Amino acid sequence: MASLREVLTLDWTYNSNAIEGNTLTLQETKVVLEGITVGGKTLREHLEATNHRDAIECVEEIVAKREALTEWQIKNIHSLVLRGISDKDAGRYRQGNVLIGGASTVPPDAVHVPQEMNALLVWYERSAALHPVERAAELHTRFVKIHPFIDGNGRTGRLLLNFELMKSGYPPAVIRTQDRQTYYRVLDEACVTGVYDGISTPVAEAVQRTLTLYLGLIGGGLSKNGQP
Repeated sequence: MASLREVLTLDWTYNSNAIEGNTLTLQETKVVLEGITVGGKTLREHLEATNHRDAIECVEEIVAKREALTEWQIKNIHSLVLRGISDKDAGRYRQGNVLIGGASTVPPDAVHVPQEMNALLVWYERSAALHPVERAAELHTRFVKIHPFIDGNGRTGRLLLNFELMKSGYPPAVIRTQDRQTYYRVLDEACVTGVYDGISTPVAEAVQRTLTLYLGLIGGGLSKNGQP
């Protein structure tokens, strides 16, 4: 029987990658995480799946050790996300300017990224009084607004979102690929306005879904294909 952790890792990995355009299905992602190659899929898509699983394990380790969030850890998480895909960019801040497709948000000039990331961590240290769901949603939004890396910002941002939730005793929030358009819309609105209620709502709903998954496991177990 698949463990809750395995089911959650699969669901989180599949959805976070699918949001970014990875074409592996849920079942194909499961197979890849088991070490099997899927025909007709690119090497990048395979690496995105295994890398994301490893990045989740990194986040779990940070949480288990009760370590504080640092710039080094953010870069390390990102280096796992892009490992073998773009090693020259993995864990390194972008050197050029970027745009976020379909969004109104314009990330800062590359030269300002280090100071913006420092400001993010200063805000984080001072925001401990926020409700964990609100703090997680705002951390995610502020990170995405900076877009500090050339690629992998969305996945890294969602890993940071769940770092904050998990360290506060909450289950991870899995943003589903079918909710992609709504997620992008409220995320962009939060980036532009600095008002985070809109993005906090889908995060809270995702946390509730994971809690429901927990209860489903306790009540009825998991199926052979690793789904509740």
